[in-house]
Amino acid sequence: MKRLAIYLMCGRETPELAEAAVEGGADLIELGFPFSDPLADGPVVRAAAERALAEGMRTRECLDCLAHTRALVDVPLVPMTYASLLEAYGWERFEADARAAGADSLIVADLPADAHEELRRVQLVAPTSTDERIRLAAERTDGWLYLVTVTGTTGARDELSPALAGLVGRVRALTDVPLHAGFGISTPEQARAAAELADGIVVGSAALLAADGGPEALRGYVESLRSALDATVAV
Repeated sequence: MKRLAIYLMCGRETPELAEAAVEGGADLIELGFPFSDPLADGPVVRAAAERALAEGMRTRECLDCLAHTRALVDVPLVPMTYASLLEAYGWERFEADARAAGADSLIVADLPADAHEELRRVQLVAPTSTDERIRLAAERTDGWLYLVTVTGTTGARDELSPALAGLVGRVRALTDVPLHAGFGISTPEQARAAAELADGIVVGSAALLAADGGPEALRGYVESLRSALDATVAV
């Protein structure tokens, strides 16, 4: 079965939204810890981060959100943030507190694979990654590799990135770890096309837009993605 990861920004309503996403068929929830200068994020995720910060969501509050979400769902939960937040909070302290709150792993979007090797996390690779970097990321990743399908920021796009097929081919020649494709996937059609190539997908911006309509709207959107993934052929 193809895995479906849904990204949500930490906030007061996030635990209920995560529960709805899981009911809709999500296999994993990424929880964004907002950062004031999110270099990899497009306008939708940036706006969500700004709202979260205005709402008072700092690291401690995000950890509380993680714990509240863990109480409602039993799928893997993966905080996603930036290195500056961990630097300010404390690297070892953050990992310990996140896992105590229910995190199954971590994603630090701007932290190279060869930095803070002691921090076990999901690694990211992109079309611009060298084979050497892909091998290193695969060796050090925590369970699966996050394939960044575009050389740009997050956000919905009209078409699936044409770079994904080549990236999957390169990565599969170097490792057998599961591959999840993200960045720019928003429609069921794009989800199915990406899942024909990879082992799963990550949907962020489009999920945040659906979540603006509340839990029922998010559940329905996730159900549409789940149906598309279930219709893919086995890779």
